[in-house]
Amino acid sequence: MPRPSSAPSLADQHAAPGGVAAVDRALTLLLAFEQGESELSLTTLAQRTGLYKSTALRLIASLEHAGLLSKGNQGYRLGAAVARLHRHYTASFSLQDQVMPVLNDLVARTQESAAFHVRQGEQRLCLYRVDSPHPLRDHVRAGDLLPLNQGAGGRVLLAFSGQRGKLYADIRAAGVATLHGDRIDGLSGISAPVFGPAGELLGALTLTLPSTRWGPGLEAATLAAAQGLSHSLGGGEWGHPPNSA
Repeated sequence: MPRPSSAPSLADQHAAPGGVAAVDRALTLLLAFEQGESELSLTTLAQRTGLYKSTALRLIASLEHAGLLSKGNQGYRLGAAVARLHRHYTASFSLQDQVMPVLNDLVARTQESAAFHVRQGEQRLCLYRVDSPHPLRDHVRAGDLLPLNQGAGGRVLLAFSGQRGKLYADIRAAGVATLHGDRIDGLSGISAPVFGPAGELLGALTLTLPSTRWGPGLEAATLAAAQGLSHSLGGGEWGHPPNSA
């Protein structure tokens, strides 16, 4: 049997009164991830939690089974179940009350699908979605994870997070991304950033449609919707922070 550690683990130091030690330890593995970290090695997880690697591996097996962690190329990343929990959590806050009317209005105006994406590590999460009334449309759902480096929504999240390259510089200059076939051949997307009170990037408002239905006015409608949502959330437009002259 392994010799007990001379220093208690993080979970043991902050154990829940009347709780279950194994659950406390498993939760510290999830909470070990910090902002912007998409993947952590077993060594890093063990160091941050104070757990033996063997103990951490057993707990990770249970977390993987529940979809809360998944195996990456060089370690472990948060699993899809975390994204689903995040969606349910955010649904109870006012962001939903602000975003959904804008999406509904944009769909009513354009007859195309509208969504609100947020960054989730090296992917993007479709946080909210309203479908086009047309039977021919893309079938992304709220809670789905999509590539960050494909599609208008992902490109906007990267561009306004400072990603380098001509494509992203052009998106920042225009304040909107308009792309055809970037994620799926035959699918077009328009996306614009949404900002919060401190000028922080909250997400990307995106319109998607079959390229055969592309027409004038869609880009302007999407950009206006994103800017209106930013203002309602206390933010400003790109290059024009709130309360600026």
